[in-house]
Amino acid sequence: MIRILFADDHEMVRIGVTAYLSSQPDMEVVAEASSGREAVAEAFKHRPDVILMDLVMKDMDGIEATKAIMDKWPSARIIIVTSFLDDEKVYPALEAGAMSYILKTSKAGRIADAVRAACSGESILEPEVTEKMLHKMRKPVQVDLYEQLTAREQEVLQLMAEGKSNQEIAGQLFIALKTTKVHVSNILGKLGVHDRTQAVVYAFKHGLVKEE
Repeated sequence: MIRILFADDHEMVRIGVTAYLSSQPDMEVVAEASSGREAVAEAFKHRPDVILMDLVMKDMDGIEATKAIMDKWPSARIIIVTSFLDDEKVYPALEAGAMSYILKTSKAGRIADAVRAACSGESILEPEVTEKMLHKMRKPVQVDLYEQLTAREQEVLQLMAEGKSNQEIAGQLFIALKTTKVHVSNILGKLGVHDRTQAVVYAFKHGLVKEE
């Protein structure tokens, strides 16, 4: 059973999302929070498997709450769920340690998919997020960094940046899922980051991926 903490300052949103997630056979919402500060307290009290975090909340926003949690609990799995998609919120949230960024306008099933993916160590980024990251973070390619990756790892990193899952990458490159996971692990090690989302953020910042 996947244990979830959902933080959002709108009661009706919490009621709706909680009801949907609780209807899933493999999920349980163990706590809710209406502010960032409350989210931090509930996170350490319940130690949920996944935290769904709104960005704009009273008392402490989702970015600050994410930082506060990740500073003391680096392995926490946090998914940003918000109505906002702007440059001042997307990047700080991901850089703070959030694994995925889901819009509230997405289908309910997308949130459930993101929760399950987080438990498998995978990220889900909305296409709009990836596009904004490309335009905001594009810099000249750091050749020395890029050459640390093999040709296949470069391909895998590009697909990761496009929001592809391990299964999708394996299918597109015609390689085994196990092999894909090895490539992803090698990429994380070479870039010195701890998860896929941080690898993508790093790649955009250093020009290691290209815009299609």
